[in-house]
Amino acid sequence: MMLFTEVRGLPVVPSAEAGPLGTVTSLTVDIASRAVSHVRLHGGRSRRETVLPWDAVRAVGPGAVRVRSTAAADSVPPRLDLLGRRVLTEAGTEHGTVLDVAFDPETGRVLAVFTTRGEVAADRLLGLGDHALVVRAG
Repeated sequence: MMLFTEVRGLPVVPSAEAGPLGTVTSLTVDIASRAVSHVRLHGGRSRRETVLPWDAVRAVGPGAVRVRSTAAADSVPPRLDLLGRRVLTEAGTEHGTVLDVAFDPETGRVLAVFTTRGEVAADRLLGLGDHALVVRAG
């Protein structure tokens, strides 16, 4: 298990001995599959944001995110960071703000969301939009 806050700021390096492509700025989650879908990074030679599909990731560890491919994603989802996002139940009740997200670094599967009001199991995630992360009450 790893946390989003542990991954943010890590260098992204290709499998070869080349230098870093940049540093992780955020992880994008596909709420329907409850898994990380993309890695967003900034810096490197391009000095702009690059979005890699999760399939390009070979390994995520405490020192770096290693990628097998540096090909940018064909379709880039909107930048909707979970960290700091407001959390509402499907009935519109406040459930705090997202502090962190636990995920499986091998599969990208989201395990839990930690909010200012406690832990939310991944199976309670319903939707993510500009306004909030929506979760099933429970």
